[in-house]
Amino acid sequence: MSCRGKLIELYKQLYCFTSVHICVMKNIKKIQLGHNGPLVSGLGLGCMRMSSIWGGSTPNESESIATINEALDLGINFLNTGDFYGAGHNEILIGKAIKGRRADAFISVKFGALFHNGQWLGLDLRPNSIKNFINYSLTRLGIETIDLYQPSRMDDSVPVEDIIGTVADLVKEGKVRHIGVSEITAEQLRSANEVYPISALEIGYSLADRQIENELLPTAKELGIAVIAFANTAEGLLTGEMSAPLIESDYRNHFSRFQGENLIHNLQKVAVLKDLASTKGISPTQLAIAWVKQQGEQIMPLVSMSKRSRLAQNISAMEIEFTEEEMTTLNTTFAIGAIKGGTYLAR
Repeated sequence: MSCRGKLIELYKQLYCFTSVHICVMKNIKKIQLGHNGPLVSGLGLGCMRMSSIWGGSTPNESESIATINEALDLGINFLNTGDFYGAGHNEILIGKAIKGRRADAFISVKFGALFHNGQWLGLDLRPNSIKNFINYSLTRLGIETIDLYQPSRMDDSVPVEDIIGTVADLVKEGKVRHIGVSEITAEQLRSANEVYPISALEIGYSLADRQIENELLPTAKELGIAVIAFANTAEGLLTGEMSAPLIESDYRNHFSRFQGENLIHNLQKVAVLKDLASTKGISPTQLAIAWVKQQGEQIMPLVSMSKRSRLAQNISAMEIEFTEEEMTTLNTTFAIGAIKGGTYLAR
């Protein structure tokens, strides 16, 4: 066979492999949001880190847009953002990415958080403010309806009934399709669901942060509400790439979990995760995502990504299974309270 013939044959083999690879990836298992709700990809794309976080630099915009489009191509249709991410930059970015392919994307937007110069100011959940927020979001996203709209969290300044009732009015207006909630208590979840059927609960959940298993997860399951689980690697703790002490400029130094003896203790726990991941031939990050996925059919891992290079690894994590012994090892090592110190998730 000539050199040209060999190259053609090699190309055919490569094309065949790539096509099969993509086909497998597009077959991402779907989950249902709420009773009789929409089916969405079982893995969500968190877009927050595609914008400036806490005053940091903005990642390469072209790469971020390419990441969103490739995620959609591979079957990840759940895109998560907040109107306060990058002071609206995140929504504008998503709007650019989904232009011409709106039907491919399920857009989840959080609202209510207030920032100034990267500093947290508080919440504004007043009905008139919510009506104002959504119009800006729709304009930035370049769409007519937000698929899932949710307060970023609750406080006591506005009754839950008024917050959810206002979003329910937006459903009637056609500006919202489904209502979600984020970072709330089991009692608040029940109250919200009594006002209008809640489709999804967005909450931090990982091997290192399991406190929601006591009340919140059982309540969501009882009410038929899907769980969108973010922070699967616990601010990087479960990636296996962290070492003590952290550099002085690392924002995680503000959390007691990453300070002094706490961090040393916690990294000893992570060593067990790293050993198990190595035995299974996967990365600690993949293992952490797979564990979250394994906790229930109604649970979606929401993974932040801003680079296409991370898509394949995170998608493949959805196929990882555990033996009973492996799951026992993880659940024992990372039992509730086993990780010392807290983050904002432990409030």
